[in-house]
Amino acid sequence: MKLNYKRTVLIGMAFLSICAFWQMYDNIIPLILKNTFHLGETVTGAIMAADNILALFLLPLFGSLSDRINTPAGKRMPFILAGTGLAFIFLLLLPAADRRGSLILFITALFLVLISMGLYRSPAVALMPDLTPKPLRSKGNAIINLMGAVGGVYALIMIRLLVGSGTTPDYFPLFLSVGLLMLACVALLFFTVPEKKLRAQMSEKDETIDNGPAATSQLPQGVKRSLIFILLSVALWYIAYNAVTTAFSRYATHVWGLENGGYANCLMVATVAAIISYIPIGALSSRIGRKRTILIGVALLTFCYLCASFYTTYHVTMNLFFGIIGFAWAAINVNSFPMVVEISANGDVGKYTGYYYTFSMAAQVVTPILSGFLLEHVSYRTLFPYAVVFSVLAFCTMLMVKHGDSKPERKKDMLENFDVDD
Repeated sequence: MKLNYKRTVLIGMAFLSICAFWQMYDNIIPLILKNTFHLGETVTGAIMAADNILALFLLPLFGSLSDRINTPAGKRMPFILAGTGLAFIFLLLLPAADRRGSLILFITALFLVLISMGLYRSPAVALMPDLTPKPLRSKGNAIINLMGAVGGVYALIMIRLLVGSGTTPDYFPLFLSVGLLMLACVALLFFTVPEKKLRAQMSEKDETIDNGPAATSQLPQGVKRSLIFILLSVALWYIAYNAVTTAFSRYATHVWGLENGGYANCLMVATVAAIISYIPIGALSSRIGRKRTILIGVALLTFCYLCASFYTTYHVTMNLFFGIIGFAWAAINVNSFPMVVEISANGDVGKYTGYYYTFSMAAQVVTPILSGFLLEHVSYRTLFPYAVVFSVLAFCTMLMVKHGDSKPERKKDMLENFDVDD
């Protein structure tokens, strides 16, 4: 049995469009809120947390709805098509509101964009396992994540090329470029991947009903303790990392004086470093274990954040630090989710997967508000020390984890080392 790489790449087009959108969203929306509408950092942080708050409700809702419907286009495709189309329309209202200086229009359009993205994010992610035999889903997931990384890099390149100078540049070309990419990706997906036909073929060739182990009523006390500490670790390193990624565009322009989207260079270095790190990280964790690999990643994050806190102006060495950050973040994410699943081996895997994403998303709700308050009322220079504190706490809680650290077997195919659930 071989993976259909061409079809998997085409399925990944939807995820590519999603990641391009979020990369642009995290970098540009805070700048508009600050420079055009002159909102404080705390309010900006609260608005930036809205997508994660909505996601806590929208992702399971629309994912569940897409399980239940059955249309001529399939189960997932109607949500993907409708969500992308609506997102494109409302996306173009954002630069229009920015030009007119209309905060009401901007917030309304932003809310509608987030609803539209929530409409199709879960169905888009679910499409790959729907159309991929179970033994090949690791390779399929690797392809999907690589496609998402391509989308993120595309958005960063467009930011670098299309964001003009000044405090209030014209963002319409950037938003249009990302919107058109979203439409093109989903159109390519729709016309090349007949979901309903392929689903019928899958049901004939492959029984994919999961008859996993029955859920146990309670975990042993020691295992439960490890689960609590690893979930706390997940929340803490997301609090650190998401604060930096959400506020970095403002920090780089305000503290380092970078203009014309120059801050995108650092983020691109981190993204590319993460992509090329998956294979060596897979080899490393197979030799020294997941826990040690995660601890190395958290330690490297802490070191880079600490070094960055001493820079008052941009220096080219920051690209080196962001390359290390990309490697460190990949080391954490490649291994943390499998540790949670390992702990739940004798229980309900789906429930523990929910725990993982609840803690990671809840952290991304809290941290833009908390870090934004410090940026506004103390100093922009608090950003990296803030990240250092929570990274150190994550290192400490991770030390307390005693379970879930079975060393993964060496992958038969190097591509499987890309299999992450971030």
